[in-house]
Amino acid sequence: MAPLNRNTNGVFAIAPTPFDEEGAIDFDSLSRLVDFYGDAGVTGLTLLGQMGEAPKLSHEESVRIVQHVLKHTDLPIVVGVSAPGYAAMRALTVDVMSAGASGVMIAPPNTLRTDDQIVSYYEGAADAIGADVPFVIQDYPLSFSVVMSPAVIARIANAAPGCVMLKHEDWPGLEKISALRQLEADGAMPRLSIVCGNGGLFLDFETERGADGAMTGYCVPELLVDVVRHTAAGDRDAAHDVFDAHLPLLRYEQQPGIGLAVRKYVMKRRGILASDTQRKPGPALSARARTEVDYLLSRLTRKDSRVTLTA
Repeated sequence: MAPLNRNTNGVFAIAPTPFDEEGAIDFDSLSRLVDFYGDAGVTGLTLLGQMGEAPKLSHEESVRIVQHVLKHTDLPIVVGVSAPGYAAMRALTVDVMSAGASGVMIAPPNTLRTDDQIVSYYEGAADAIGADVPFVIQDYPLSFSVVMSPAVIARIANAAPGCVMLKHEDWPGLEKISALRQLEADGAMPRLSIVCGNGGLFLDFETERGADGAMTGYCVPELLVDVVRHTAAGDRDAAHDVFDAHLPLLRYEQQPGIGLAVRKYVMKRRGILASDTQRKPGPALSARARTEVDYLLSRLTRKDSRVTLTA
């Protein structure tokens, strides 16, 4: 697999981890999921992210998942290796990079408060995983309670050559993308690939502000591919038209606390996952919520013929 670099672009789908009804990893569903993403036209996959239920997996399970996916696809793979300490981060990084991953993603621990603490943490992480390992900064203050200003991200990028990508999930964050691109234009920081999360909720304008693509897990990744492709081609109306058709379901999936439950339920209805089970502890959709998602899907199928339901 080609390593990530500072010009990497496209859509890296955040893959959920499939479990059976008993909470064991469902590798058959994982294979279908990987095939589905390939057919949808994504550029790569991100495994063991926050929506991949990584904290509920053992080290051995995490490595098995990555090895299984790498044997099943030629797509570049990014692996979440965030951990409270550097030792666990280093151990997982060594194993997944040895298996053929293209890079790793590191989120900040919620104990970081000052700019200097944030920069020092990422310098230490880069040293722990090795200077030759490409890594992604996960900037998600709404979840991690760590606020990274553009200046802090610039300091990390300048200090750590392995820092090649930013997963941008600040909210509101459009001005932040513009500020980062201006710092690059001014020579204050090297170029970073910027891919955006938040379920794709702002992708239509993020790409216009200079984002290189998406790294998120919306249950209909075909939309993410469309928006990135249309924006790159300069077809603004086409990008917004397809985005607007998906916005009701996109918005519903982005609800804090139940977003993954919605995502897995839709993927089960699309015939990709055998079960929408989350490993415990994890919320399940109520019967009323399922009927609401079914209603949104019924409307979406009339606008996007690729969204077919089998369950």
